[in-house]
Amino acid sequence: MFIDIHCHAYRKPPPMYGFQTAEQAIERYDAEGIERGALLPIVSPEIYLPQANEDILEMVEQHPDRLFAFCNIDPRAITNCSHAPLGDLLRHYKDQGCRGVGEVMPNMPMMDPMVQNLFKHAADVGLPVCWDGSDQTTGDFGLYDDPGLPQLEHTLQRYPNLILLGHGPVFWCEIAPLDTPGSRSSVFRPEGGQVGRRATGPIKEEGVVPKLLRLYPNLYGDLSDHNPYYALSRDPDYGPKFLTEFQDRMLYGTDLCYPTMELPMIGLLKEWRETGKITEEVFQKVARENAIKLFGL
Repeated sequence: MFIDIHCHAYRKPPPMYGFQTAEQAIERYDAEGIERGALLPIVSPEIYLPQANEDILEMVEQHPDRLFAFCNIDPRAITNCSHAPLGDLLRHYKDQGCRGVGEVMPNMPMMDPMVQNLFKHAADVGLPVCWDGSDQTTGDFGLYDDPGLPQLEHTLQRYPNLILLGHGPVFWCEIAPLDTPGSRSSVFRPEGGQVGRRATGPIKEEGVVPKLLRLYPNLYGDLSDHNPYYALSRDPDYGPKFLTEFQDRMLYGTDLCYPTMELPMIGLLKEWRETGKITEEVFQKVARENAIKLFGL
């Protein structure tokens, strides 16, 4: 019923965070009615120790009917400069079967020349990019953008052939105007864990995300993790209208990292279909058909 465009797994479970194996992810897929999913490697040390693209390919080779691969390249790789030959790496991994790039999340500005170099090569090679964002430039992971996402907009303008998959709190919180700039993301506490605040309540005015989606056909929505769930469910009238308008560019995902992680988007999409808030056509596109088309599954 569903195709997951965003999942994480390790060949061998590492310390910290309780990351799952591919087999554990597939067990959860069986329980939730997810037919297939993308494994996205973690390569930037801001969030965790780098994971080899080859590990992702090995897990996919062992479960080719259930998993497909993304590759990931830290933009500082090879030469730590803005003319690094990252396209050579991306072509290699595309030839190995990788369908996208990500999750890109070094703690650098999105308009940093090295990040833009990665985007340029991804556009040239023809691989969609999933990134996570941040509202700060130290002590966090994810590409920094300013309130209003001007760096995202300039990237979309620079590379009209590059499909960017909007993901994470900094992107999805701007479905409506910001309540406060600090509500864009969470922050790590010195004693451990994260703390933050997200906007709630009806969406009385549209934010920058739907405006960018209308302006730039190369912007897509990654519906994984809890952030799009909160963004869409906070207003049960606006959320279905948003999905309906952008039905050709919204893709279901989980961001599943550990076996017991909650997946509320499944229930929300099913409820909206059953109550007629979205049509069967919209449901099928978001749940699986857009992923089949975008990634050539």
